[in-house]
Parts: sequence; structure tokens; C-alpha cells
Amino acid sequence: MESFGQTLRRHRAAAGLSLRDLAALVNFQYSHISQVERGSRRPTRAMAEACERALHSGGVLTEAFLREQAGDSDMRRRTVLQAMGALAAASTTDGLVGLEALRHGLGAAVDVDHDEWDSIVSAYGRGYYRQPHDQIMSQLSRDIMVLQHQVAADRGDRRPILLKAAGQLSVMIALGLVASGQAVAAQRWWITARRVADESNDSETKVLVRAWDVVNGCYDGRPVDQVVSLSDEVLPLPLRKATAATCGLLAGRAQALSLAGRHREAISTVEQLASLAERLPDEVVNDVESLWGWPEHRLRHTESWVFTHAGKYRRAAQAQDRSLALYPVSQKRLRTQVQLHRATALIREGHIPEGLRMAADLLDDLPASQHNELVRALTKRVASSVPETEKGRPIYGKLIDRLRAKSNSAGLPDTDPPPPVIKPCT
Repeated sequence: MESFGQTLRRHRAAAGLSLRDLAALVNFQYSHISQVERGSRRPTRAMAEACERALHSGGVLTEAFLREQAGDSDMRRRTVLQAMGALAAASTTDGLVGLEALRHGLGAAVDVDHDEWDSIVSAYGRGYYRQPHDQIMSQLSRDIMVLQHQVAADRGDRRPILLKAAGQLSVMIALGLVASGQAVAAQRWWITARRVADESNDSETKVLVRAWDVVNGCYDGRPVDQVVSLSDEVLPLPLRKATAATCGLLAGRAQALSLAGRHREAISTVEQLASLAERLPDEVVNDVESLWGWPEHRLRHTESWVFTHAGKYRRAAQAQDRSLALYPVSQKRLRTQVQLHRATALIREGHIPEGLRMAADLLDDLPASQHNELVRALTKRVASSVPETEKGRPIYGKLIDRLRAKSNSAGLPDTDPPPPVIKPCT
């Protein structure tokens, strides 16, 4: 049976048209048409319909296109079913992986073109701040195993969709590793996430991966200049469009510039961020409890960080008040992070006992399940703000003891060097 490309070539030749002649009639490049005729490129519906109109084939070209599409779907269905069946059979150590593979296989048997991964990624974004860290990571590892097999099996039009989902879920794995203090493993996942996102050719996913990498580079012990350089590399790509990813990139860059002591640039960047955030779609701003949204409290959180480090304490306090008023009560860890900024500001303003006591109380009030590397990094910065002459205070020793005890109970390593001393703007 002829392929669509062979049928197209036969009708084009019968009409006495060259590739360039047909290209002029259908508004497709002649090289594109040549690739379709040779079978090295799949036709699109738009191309098939345009060729049908130009060549007056009496429906033959349309029928050939639909027949080929149905064949592609059947082949893809068989390929996915084989991959999911093999994974289910091999998953003897984790029955849940096998069950999930069977579920995906059943879905493919019904409709192989149905895109479930977009809803799975969205659900993870909503659950990230609500579910226990260990539970999220366990579920992610299973889903990524299933997704990995689908990516390997599906070389068709759905592959970019699968790669986009893989890039987003890889971000969540890397975030979880950073939060648990596993910086080396996290860095490997950031590299993989970037490669997968680039392969998907989805510009938003490319920026999203790098944006979260920059943000978390402010906590994972990487050299600050390296994090700023990463933001420099990405910066030319996204700023024409206001999205959660572009805002996240500017937020991470502003924080990294603060750590590098480049406060004027950090303030300028956060002002640019505020302007960009005003153009965000309502659905992104109103997505207040998802990892993938960008509500106002993230802007105020970034302002709190930048103005605290720059020594602009009045503006920092305003940002802290606003972010705490906006943050959902359920996001207690993120609220604690903002309040640790406030404790740092108190110490730098000379209210040393008050700042230390506030930080210690915050650690005590935060449930053990929510103590992670980000909280620990900020608490270390609170401690590093205390002048050497004041470190003999009993409350300072108590804060260090609490930090060590909370790190141990959360399973976090405690071998990192102290954070750099950041000088405010002069």
C-alpha cells in the first residue's frame, strides 16, 4: 500500500508540477514537501489538505493521510503497550510501579493520543507544599520510571509532550534533593533536567528548569558567582513574555546578586521583576498553592530577601508584612523563611537578642517534617549576622544548638562551611 508521500509524488507528477511549483501553490517549502515524499518527514493535516486542494485528487490525498495517521497511532499504541507491559512484568521489587505501568498501558489501549502527563505534573505542583517530602519523592520516582519507558518507546509526535513532563518532574526531584541537603545529587538532576527540557524544544520548560536551578543555587552551597553566571546565560531568552518561569528566573537572579554583594543590581532586578509580575495572567497569579504558579507572595518574598541583604530594612519590613499576609497558612515553612529574613534584619539593626530569640522560636515552632536545607541555610545566615563580639551571648549558643539538633532530627548534613558575610549597601 502506498504511503502518503508516494501518493503525493504520483499526483504531483501527473499534474506536471515540480516540487517548487507545488510549494508555491500550497505555501510550504519545497524541501519540506520533498522530505514528506521521501518519507523522512511526517505530513501534517494542514499540508495534506492544502495538497488536496492544489492537486484536485478527489479525496485520495486526504484518505491517504488519514490512513497513515491511523497506522501511526496503531504502531504507537503497540509500542507503548509493549513498553508498559515489560515494565509491569519487571517491577517485582515495587508493585506500585508495576500497577502504574499497567494503568498507563490501559489508557494507551483506549486512546494512545490522550495526554495524561500534563494533569499529572499539575497535580504534583499542587501537592508539593502539602504532602510530606518523603511521600512526594517516592511517588515521583515511580512516575518518572514509567515516564522514562514511555519516552524511550514513543518517537512520534507525543515525544515532545513527554519530554516536557520529564523536564518538569526532574525539577521537582532536584528541588527535593536540595531541600534534603543532597547538593551533589541535586546538581546531577539539574543537568539532566536542562538536557531533557532542551530536547523537548519547549521554550517555557527550558526557562522553568533554569529558573528553579538559579533559585535553589542560593541555598545549596554553590559559589555565588556560578549561580549569577547561570542567570546571565538564561536572561536573554525570556523577558518578552510574563510567565511564572520568567518571574522565577528574575527572582532567583535578584537573590543571587544579593548574596554576591551586588545590591544595587539586585534592587534593580527586583524592580524589573515587579514590573513583569504586573503582566502575569490572572490564572498564574491566582494559583497560590501550586509550585507552578507565581502569586504575589513570591514577589514580596523576593523583595524581603533583597532588601534585607541590602540593608533597606524599612522596605524589607513592608515586604515581609505583605508576604505574611498573603501566604496561605498551609505554607508554614515559607512563612518561616520570610520571618528568618526579619530576624536577620533585627540583628543587623542592633537588636541582637531579639533577633536571635525570634530565630530560635521560629525553629521550635516549625514542625520537624518541614525543617529542610533551605530553612537551615537561612538560619545560618541569621547566625552569621551576629558580630564576633556578641557571639558569647547564651542565646547565640542556644540558637546554634537548636540548629544542630533540628538538622540532625531532619537527617540533614551539618558539614557545610558558614555562609558568606554579606555587607549591606553603603
